[in-house]
Formats: sequence, C-alpha cells, structure tokens
Amino acid sequence: MTDFIVARDVVVVEGADARRFLHGQLSQDIEGMGRLDSRWSFLLQPTGKVVALVRVTLPIAEHYLIDVEPGLGAAVRDRLQRFLIRTKATISLHEGAYVWDTTINDQLAAVTAWWGTGSAGVLVTGVAPGSSAAYEQARVEAGWPANGAELDESTIPAESGVVAVAASFTKGCYTGQELVERIDSRGGNVPRRVRRLRFGSGADGALVRAGASVRRGDQVVGRVTSVAGDQALAVLARAVDPGDDVEVGLGPDDPASTAMVAARVEATGSTE
Repeated sequence: MTDFIVARDVVVVEGADARRFLHGQLSQDIEGMGRLDSRWSFLLQPTGKVVALVRVTLPIAEHYLIDVEPGLGAAVRDRLQRFLIRTKATISLHEGAYVWDTTINDQLAAVTAWWGTGSAGVLVTGVAPGSSAAYEQARVEAGWPANGAELDESTIPAESGVVAVAASFTKGCYTGQELVERIDSRGGNVPRRVRRLRFGSGADGALVRAGASVRRGDQVVGRVTSVAGDQALAVLARAVDPGDDVEVGLGPDDPASTAMVAARVEATGSTE
C-alpha cells in the first residue's frame, strides 16, 4: 500500500436532495453509499460519452465530495449545475485541494483526507504534495486512466477499462446510461481500449513521449497517452491484445522502441 498527497479539484454537492440528485447524474450507485464511503464514477454527457472519471466521497450525510484532476473541477461543476432543477442542493468548487490518495492492489482507492475541516473532512495543513513522478508511476503501473490523458470528451466509458469499478448496472437510470448499457449488453466491444505497455528496459521507455504512435507491423494501432519509466499507457485498437508486441515511435529520426501489451488487473480480479 502506498499513500500520496496530491492536488485535486473538489466539487462539493450538499443538501437534502444531494443523494437523489447525484444518483441520477453519476454512473455509480450513490444511494448505496454509507458514511466515509468512497467510490469511483463516471460523469457523462447525455450522449453517454465521458465528461470526467471522478471519485465521490461521503464524509457526512448529504455532503458529497467529488474530486477530479486539477483544472477539470469547473467542467464537473458546470455539467452538474445544468441539471440542478427544482432540487434542494448546492454545488461549489474548491480548486487545488489536497487529497490523500492510496493505491491498494493496483487500484487507486479511498480518499481519507481532503481540503475541508471539521466533520466534513480531515484538515490537511502544512503538507506539500507528494512526488508527482511517484504518483504517476503508480497510476501507470495500475493501468489507471486519467482525464486529459487517456480520457477526453470523445471517450466511451467501456474504452477506459474501469467500468467494473466506476459504473453500476443495477442502480437504475442516470444521465448517459443508455450507451453504457447498450455496449455492455453487446459484450463490451468497443473500437479501442486503454492498454498498458511494458518496454524491454528502462532506457527504452525513457525516450518515449505521450502522443507517440504505436504500430503493429506496418499498421498504426494507437497512440501513447502516459509514460512512467519502463511502462506506459496507450489507447489501442480493439484488435491489439495483451501479450502482443508493438513498436512505439521515438521521433522522425529515431528507431522505434519495442513494447509488450501487458494485462491489467481489474477490480473484479480478472485480467484483460
């Protein structure tokens, strides 16, 4: 288990209708959350594409903390605000909050501390953010996608590889649900997926940059989105499977670096 203190934007939704409102807006089962629970969820566009992968924490009743990468809090707040009609809840944004992040069994797990005070959270004072490089290394090794890297406004949730963690298929209706349910009913087949790459040595990976093309044979099958040491994340075509060897471009005048597509451990314990 590894702990990091990282900067995140935090959107707070509170009020008598907060639980009901978020249950209808997020892909996760919010009504099933208890005090101090922390769950990953997608916030989706009405079309079903991703606004953001967020984490929801319930420190006290009807007071929900939604944390997301720095700079994306406003988009999360604005998307929620659009649907806040005749609802007894308020939404506020707190940018650059410190969040205590824990990696357990190759997953980024619960928030135990945040920017707040009193019963709404554990105050974090005088603490500098942990090593961003170490955090990024843990994230890439876990195969965990990030907004702005692996995920953007064109992403379908099933492409992320974390639907089993971030979406409930028993909770009932929520905004954007139709696309998620339809793809799941068809076996989860999507044109591309977030995959983890493992290079032959640290030296190979050290030369790779986000945005580099990934080839299998003479065909471009995707692009690198995040790099950390001898591993990387990439969005690859459906035909590329764990165990395949691919070549990652290092630049117009440099030879390609060879990498293997690695399996990632899902929250269910399976691999893909």
